[in-house]
Amino acid sequence: MPVPIPRQRAIPAAESGQAQAASPRGGSAEESAKDVSPATRTPDAAGNTTDKVENNTAHTNLTLLLIEDDPAGSPIVPDMLDQAGKPIRVRTARNLTEAGRLLTDDVHCILLDLALPAPGHSDPADELAVLKHVLELAPRHAVLALTASGDAERGAEAVRVGAQDYLFRDELDGRLLSRAIRYAVERKRSESAERRLAEGRLRAQENRRLERGLLPTPLLEGSSLRFAARYRPGRSRALLGGDFYDVVRTPDGTVHAMIGDVCGHGPDEAALGVELRIAWRALTLAGLCGDQLLGTLQQVLEHERADDEIFATLCTVDIAPDGRRAGLCLAGHPSPLLARPGKPARLLPYDNNGPALGLLPGARWPRMQVELGAEWSLMLYTDGLIEGHIGQGRERLGQDGMTEMIRRQFAEGLRGEQLLRAAVNEVRDLNGGELTDDVAVLLLDRVP
Repeated sequence: MPVPIPRQRAIPAAESGQAQAASPRGGSAEESAKDVSPATRTPDAAGNTTDKVENNTAHTNLTLLLIEDDPAGSPIVPDMLDQAGKPIRVRTARNLTEAGRLLTDDVHCILLDLALPAPGHSDPADELAVLKHVLELAPRHAVLALTASGDAERGAEAVRVGAQDYLFRDELDGRLLSRAIRYAVERKRSESAERRLAEGRLRAQENRRLERGLLPTPLLEGSSLRFAARYRPGRSRALLGGDFYDVVRTPDGTVHAMIGDVCGHGPDEAALGVELRIAWRALTLAGLCGDQLLGTLQQVLEHERADDEIFATLCTVDIAPDGRRAGLCLAGHPSPLLARPGKPARLLPYDNNGPALGLLPGARWPRMQVELGAEWSLMLYTDGLIEGHIGQGRERLGQDGMTEMIRRQFAEGLRGEQLLRAAVNEVRDLNGGELTDDVAVLLLDRVP
């Protein structure tokens, strides 16, 4: 059923544009009117949405919504032209119910008569109850308060509560009101921009604190191995993604390292990655290893995932106390890279790579024994490091390209944090910008 349109007081000059304003256009260039279209939501480089305000003065007239209890339709608002000489359109609502229906996206400013009766549920002693209700109804719109002459205290209180400015009812003229509307719209834009900037700074601080809390602290006390790690969330996210890693040393001297990747990039996947990492550490310190450990982690994933299609890849390495050999388990994950003096860097065997966690109930993950030698560097990584593009084409770096890159960087003498930083930066540069996927890399070095 069509909704009846509330009465709008006709202002022929403003609506039809046939009459001219009594006074010429005034104001400096800084006061020029801008038609502020409704804010649209657009994602930024970190994946966060922000309000985007567009200027369409050349295409759309400014629209004013007047909210005042005036059954006789007395012309409170004079004829007005904006800075471009176009008539300012005026809509009139007699109460807040009508205002709610007339508050469409093309309204740029609200002129509210503070003498309007407050909603029935409001505190009758609160003289600004009607203003507070309008501010809740239209949080993104500029609001001008209209009060009686000499009641400057009430007008100033209205600005303190949230209005952009106040005007005296019996002192309105076209030029004054036109300039007040432009000022209110621009001030609202400025306030909104400052609020978004402050929210962005606060969000960035919270993100940094959260990342510090979520990234692990390796437990390597008593081990001679050197540890380095680097984590870079994909460009569409400010928090951690689905990548996770950890390193611990058990009482028998074995060093256990793990890296994994939950499919997807949302907060649920990030939370699941943290849960898997914590479960891995607890199970490892409890003495589980290899197939038994991965089977238990699959049970954790199956109980905690939000969707049955969610899975996780995982690579675990347990390095013997003498540091010369290790056990390797792969669950759908890329194989680690081993570099040794005098020998080219190479990938460890991945023929017995088992399925990713969460794909096959009752799956098994064989544990392979690998020889490391007396001096070595072992790099574990997620697929974000190898899936970046090379230049403008569709070709990706891949494991072969990554292996050649690490060989060259080792030959240049890069080690530890310096090596990981150079590797991640080069992959990003080859991609032509930030990588779309998360990247996690950890490096263990043994130097006799």
